[in-house]
Amino acid sequence: MNATPVPVIHVVDDDAAFLRSLLFLLEGCGFEAVGHESAEAFLGAAPALAPQGGCLLLDIRMPRMSGLELQRRMVAAGSPFPIVFMTGHGDIEQAVQAMKGGALDFLQKPFKEQALLDTVNCAVEASVERQRLRVRQEEAQTVLERLSPRERKVARLLALGLSNKEVARDLDISDNTVHVHRQRITEKIGSGHAADLARVLLRADPAGLDAG
Repeated sequence: MNATPVPVIHVVDDDAAFLRSLLFLLEGCGFEAVGHESAEAFLGAAPALAPQGGCLLLDIRMPRMSGLELQRRMVAAGSPFPIVFMTGHGDIEQAVQAMKGGALDFLQKPFKEQALLDTVNCAVEASVERQRLRVRQEEAQTVLERLSPRERKVARLLALGLSNKEVARDLDISDNTVHVHRQRITEKIGSGHAADLARVLLRADPAGLDAG
């Protein structure tokens, strides 16, 4: 029998001795741990976030590319990795900057094993939830792709609570045309009710019901 996959924790730190000891600690706690000697090495490896969850433990101060720069690049690329920074005593201001940039948390070196475990477990839970939300978003987007551009406009207005007559007036089309569109939307999505349409639109895009 295959063993149940465990969360994969990636660690980026230019201190080789510290990196080895942290990988050993993580593996001893039941995680799969992968080390990277620099931000450039992590980018070059281009690892995917494991389906069973994981995170990136990232040193904030490194030569050439800093942890903050790697974070900026990952955010720009839409990376799903939760980032936990590892900081020294003089890096608190940078840690605050990292948190503002979307980091999940930061650990101040030297950190205790329990503090590490608590933070990593929270990050893993966050990663699983992010992936769940991403799958739901992709499924909703796939559903919406079945609709024509006009059907999407009708679906959005119906989701906002407009009646068939109000949709017809807003789009300058006949009531009968709206009725036909609504039938097609129901066939393609599985429902023509406002609440169901709103749910699909918001899953596909949190701004899907905003004025546009």
